[in-house]
Amino acid sequence: MPYVVAAPCVADYSCVEVCPVDCIHPMPDESGFDKAAQLYIDPGKCTDCGACEEACPVTAIFAHDQLPAKWVHYARINAEYFHVQSAEPIDG
Repeated sequence: MPYVVAAPCVADYSCVEVCPVDCIHPMPDESGFDKAAQLYIDPGKCTDCGACEEACPVTAIFAHDQLPAKWVHYARINAEYFHVQSAEPIDG
């Protein structure tokens, strides 16, 4: 799992605009957009480019191996949003 959206995501969508592979969801035209508490990165589609991390205005996106300990559980939250099991163990 390359990148993970954690707290304090505010669904700003700056990260969505720069993602070259459209792996951040939900998009404004998707079901559930209006009820989404945050955005999620599809671990199966993310190419590890890091563009989203730089674009995030609230520093809520982290490389998987750099997630703060208090937010490690967000790796599972992102994967579960897409019903994807990470190839590597997820702590937390």
